[in-house]
Amino acid sequence: MIVVNTETIPGRRILQIKGLVQGNTVRAKHVGRDIAASLKNLIGGELTGYTELLVESRREAMARMLAQAQQLGANAVVNVRFATSSITSGAAELYCYGTAIVVDQPAQAAAATPPVPPQRPNPTNA
Repeated sequence: MIVVNTETIPGRRILQIKGLVQGNTVRAKHVGRDIAASLKNLIGGELTGYTELLVESRREAMARMLAQAQQLGANAVVNVRFATSSITSGAAELYCYGTAIVVDQPAQAAAATPPVPPQRPNPTNA
């Protein structure tokens, strides 16, 4: 499945628009990550526990969006965006959405098929 954050896919023609697809996940902070983050706030640097949490959340939300696109019969999703919102203290939603579409096969795929070489006359049969 092709996933892009642009309105079109270069070299492809949109044949059908299937509609809006979306996926989300709500995650709560982890006590262990909070403790590590508190310590890291004292010395500075990346909060890797939270970075990992966000990476997992994006993957899960996108997987859910792509599953919905596949159910609609799409082979691509364009205009993909992510949004976050606070649900409650210590929990946040990560939301992924885009437009499911069907695109044609690229001309390069057809051109990539090697041509059949011409048959040479067999000198023994001549």
